[in-house]
Amino acid sequence: MRKPPNARLVLLVACLLPGMGHVMTGRMQRGLAFAFFTLVFMVLTYLTTTPDQSFLGRHAGGLFIWALSLPDAYRRARIDQVTYEREHGEFA
Repeated sequence: MRKPPNARLVLLVACLLPGMGHVMTGRMQRGLAFAFFTLVFMVLTYLTTTPDQSFLGRHAGGLFIWALSLPDAYRRARIDQVTYEREHGEFA
């Protein structure tokens, strides 16, 4: 088992690109699903709102999915990190 990436780095990547924090931890399918649904819900909310809504209002659905993915990516990366440290006797 290779050493998992640092959980904070995973969180940073997840903040910059939706779903890529999961991909970084080896959960490709979950990460791509988050990226896909972020895009789908951004488009859906954009199409169902009026032009006088703010940027956040017009993209709220996708931003919500993206926000849900952040703690999930961090938590999974942190669990991987702690598990690795316990198995290999390394403590950060």
